[in-house]
Amino acid sequence: MMLIACPLCGPRAHIEFDYDRPIASIVPLEASPEGTAGALYARDNPRGVSEELWRHTRGCGAWLNVARHTSSHVVGDVALWPPHAETGA
Repeated sequence: MMLIACPLCGPRAHIEFDYDRPIASIVPLEASPEGTAGALYARDNPRGVSEELWRHTRGCGAWLNVARHTSSHVVGDVALWPPHAETGA
């Protein structure tokens, strides 16, 4: 079972969370149409650690940046998303 350590709730089973997308596919509002299309549709999909956006849907509801190995599913660092959510700024 894959465990994700929610910064607010502690370690929980992955079934409490919903995967959204890779962090690299989040496009800034000022991005060009070409940059947006590239980020959404022309990304690499390498094997290894990927930073991903997950939501603790069946828990506190927080959005999380989860570092997960794409083939072994080992979860590394987990942080609140967006990054400033940790400081309340």
